[in-house]
Amino acid sequence: MEIFNRKKYLLLALVIILLIIGYGLMSGPKAVEGEFNNAIFSFRRITLAPIVILAAYGSMIFLIFKRK
Repeated sequence: MEIFNRKKYLLLALVIILLIIGYGLMSGPKAVEGEFNNAIFSFRRITLAPIVILAAYGSMIFLIFKRK
């Protein structure tokens, strides 16, 4: 009995790529000592990246538990 077929592996790889993109969106420039950078509060880092990451994890859970 095969749990994952080729299609599920490809979708799982796509979800992993989406996770990498989400964590990349969350990253930013290095902190410089003594300076405050307002970029840490940008829409991309505070809102967009967590939504992308949660969507990817949700998709991964759905793919794992989905039956044929």
